[in-house]
Amino acid sequence: MTQLIVSENPVLRVPPAAPATAAAYFAASLVFHTDVSDVAAGLRADSPGFVVVDSRSTESWDQGHVPGAVHLPTAQIPHLADEFLDREVPVVVYCWGPGCNGATRAAHALATLGYQVKEMLGGMEYWIREGFPFETPEGPTHRDADPLVAPTGTDDCGC
Repeated sequence: MTQLIVSENPVLRVPPAAPATAAAYFAASLVFHTDVSDVAAGLRADSPGFVVVDSRSTESWDQGHVPGAVHLPTAQIPHLADEFLDREVPVVVYCWGPGCNGATRAAHALATLGYQVKEMLGGMEYWIREGFPFETPEGPTHRDADPLVAPTGTDDCGC
């Protein structure tokens, strides 16, 4: 059990986990999550080895979505997943952004059905903020990367 310490520093009011515990936690997190930069890099490959699922509503999908994504709203996953997805191919699911747990709900639904799934951290918000291309009914488009969330002058953030 984590022992609370008395500290005026709010960061250290609860001490950090032991290194081995932290390593296990962060390793587990990487099994469940990926980010927009890694998804974009993977999609640029000849054969990415995964499929991207947009779990938002049709109206949201029409505002813009990751090129090549499958549109599968969360509520429709139990009814349509087998029609659009292959259980042998890992799924990366996203929703609006970090303030929304829709991708988490969609990932849970897919995992419950037996799919290998990761959640794309940042969702569509960070896909756009990092300057990656997206599709709309009018065709492909993109916005310039927000320099507060994406590197400028390089594709490599150094993470």
